[in-house]
Amino acid sequence: MTALAQMRCEQDLGRLFVLEDEEAEELLKKLWQWKLIDEKLSKEFFFADFVSGLAFANKVTKIAEQENYLPKFCIEQKKVEVILCTESAGGIVKNDFIIAAKIEEMMEK
Repeated sequence: MTALAQMRCEQDLGRLFVLEDEEAEELLKKLWQWKLIDEKLSKEFFFADFVSGLAFANKVTKIAEQENYLPKFCIEQKKVEVILCTESAGGIVKNDFIIAAKIEEMMEK
């Protein structure tokens, strides 16, 4: 388990700060196969069938609800892309990486 997965998302929008590129790149190294493109953190997950992909999206939704976070999903046949970004902060913030780490931890179980 990563230290990021053990953290809680900051709920006070006034305390969220857009990460500098170097900070974001360092956090990205702690995640497996996530990409940081256009101030969005994303990863594609592949499943045996559409229903399994939907079940995964529902599990991610439960994690996100616990952290008061709104992920985006693109679901196509056997692929689910999870897109994380805190638009209200104006860019990528630590919360986005915390959610990604929690998703990774969930996948390991």
